[in-house]
Amino acid sequence: MTKSLHFTALALSILLAASATAKAPSSAAVTPMTPDVVASYDEVRPDANYIKRVIMVPMRDGVKLYTVIVMKKGTSNAPILLSRTPYDAKGSTARTASQKITEILPAMDAEFVNDNYIRVYQDIRGLHHSEGEFVMTRPIIGPLNHTKVDESTDAYDTIDWLVKHVPESNGKVGVIGSSYLGFTTLMAEINPHPALKAAVPQSPMVDTWIGDDDFHNGAFRVGSLDYFVEQSTGKAESGASIPRGAGDDYSAYLEAGSVGDFARKWGIENYPSVRKVMENPAYTDFWSLQAVDKWMAARPLTVPTMLVVGQWDQEDSYGAPAVYRALEPKDKNNDMVSLVIGPWRHSGVNHYGYDLGALTFTGDTAREFRVKYLKPFFDHYLKGAPDPHTPPVLTYATGENHWDVSPKWPMGAATPLYLDADFRAGFGAPGAEGHDDYVSDPSKPVPFLPRPVNMAAGDQWKTWLVHDQRFVDGRPDVLSYQTEPLARPVHIMGAPQVNLFAATSGTDSDWVVKLIDVAPNTTPEGEDQGSKPARPGYELPVGIEIFRGRYVHSLSQPAALTPGQAENYRFSLPNVDHVFLPGHRIMVQVQSSLFPLYDRNPQTYVDNIFNAKPQDYRAATQSIYHGGARASSILLPIVSDEESKATAAAAR
Repeated sequence: MTKSLHFTALALSILLAASATAKAPSSAAVTPMTPDVVASYDEVRPDANYIKRVIMVPMRDGVKLYTVIVMKKGTSNAPILLSRTPYDAKGSTARTASQKITEILPAMDAEFVNDNYIRVYQDIRGLHHSEGEFVMTRPIIGPLNHTKVDESTDAYDTIDWLVKHVPESNGKVGVIGSSYLGFTTLMAEINPHPALKAAVPQSPMVDTWIGDDDFHNGAFRVGSLDYFVEQSTGKAESGASIPRGAGDDYSAYLEAGSVGDFARKWGIENYPSVRKVMENPAYTDFWSLQAVDKWMAARPLTVPTMLVVGQWDQEDSYGAPAVYRALEPKDKNNDMVSLVIGPWRHSGVNHYGYDLGALTFTGDTAREFRVKYLKPFFDHYLKGAPDPHTPPVLTYATGENHWDVSPKWPMGAATPLYLDADFRAGFGAPGAEGHDDYVSDPSKPVPFLPRPVNMAAGDQWKTWLVHDQRFVDGRPDVLSYQTEPLARPVHIMGAPQVNLFAATSGTDSDWVVKLIDVAPNTTPEGEDQGSKPARPGYELPVGIEIFRGRYVHSLSQPAALTPGQAENYRFSLPNVDHVFLPGHRIMVQVQSSLFPLYDRNPQTYVDNIFNAKPQDYRAATQSIYHGGARASSILLPIVSDEESKATAAAAR
């Protein structure tokens, strides 16, 4: 060995020794002044029943993404189940400090890792421990993205690396994830890697203007501001939040004024994600070219896909059914794409499905679905298991509490439930034209939950869509129309369609419509009302949605409303499988605010509501028409008794 090589080797050995000393407590004698900090601690001990690897996986542009690979010891010839997340891959694989694999991973992973699956979580680019720049729901390469990378290419490069460098793999990969992870799951299906064999997007973010997350039909969801700050500050590692205290969110947003005023008050107006929504309030190319269902519709269907959503998904109710509509025409044999609607909140499929708010179901519906349908779906495509004949459409009939299997969606035929005089509703043609009026005052907006409102509180946010609506029934600015007690069940399977004729004395207005199942005021002993405990008179929302009036004629080109002129507002409520039981009533509520979930409409037309001034917010008289040529109705997707029985029997 030459002298220079000898010194190089010696220096290397010294550096390695120093590194080892820094990473683990020294065995040398300690003194009172021995430093007490060590660089790291390996929580995976020799007796752990799993293997965990942390890899920085390279992408085609040189950026490396933090990736955690977890499997049970002894795993071999195994499929890979991948989730690409903005919510910390490290934390996703360290739920608790344990030597048992099922305790460090989320509950939904247990059945998979116990059956020879390799579980992989990865931080998307720019967040947590991954390199690169974060762009929220990064558009695919094209008109809005002139780089050479997107979440699709990152998924491709990740899968390519995994099948080549994980020796325990059988070379087959599935992708799964909910919410933002549902978005990245769909991205993996665009120009997919050949090793990608199956995908399960759950509550995916698909169109954040039409009905997911940020807007619903043009009305802005103010809670998005908190999300933008959390996700866009310091690679989402800092835990940043808007420091408005723990008071009533209703008061906090009302006192601030417009959403723009609120953003400026708290110094977040220059966050790019905040600017993107505030500078683009209409459905222009900025939003429509980001719509994932349109991306999916433009490409062939090559990956078997199971789309999952909760019936009471409080964040992303729109995306999964929208992608189903885009893909179903390509599914010639009705066996490549399926739709699942369960009785869950947002991402509830991955947790425990015994109940939701006041509602209880027959057992753990989420685990039942995962064991009976989800895992067999992956087993078939990733492990070569027998074909489980995944149902084309699987939904849970709330009200009667059982699963239904259907050949298509929607199943029901559109049947108008008319609003009528004296605040009645019914299936018969209404009488002469009339209207009911109320005054909507932006200084006293209708709350979406009883005050005080804390949208960060899980017990409020996760269950608000099933909250008893009696807390607003009877307000002078909320109109409630209801049927007589039903003589027979009414089973709906699809998305109810709003057909509302309404006018305002202002020049802009929001319209909120709720479809409600009203329980009888008395509960006979032993009668199952689907609640815990049975609650006489409970007003259960089956679907709630909002529409911003300025977009009645064009989503991309808003215009002022003509005072006193009735317009026809047509929009969809969320997709549901629900049975209104005999003795129950069907109620329709109409109002003009749902605060502070959605920003207030000033009811005076301004170019950009985000920057409305205090003087723009004015009370207006609202008129809801019924009967005659302007017969407001809700088109309910009703199935026949025979169809109802057949779908239930097919699930047994």
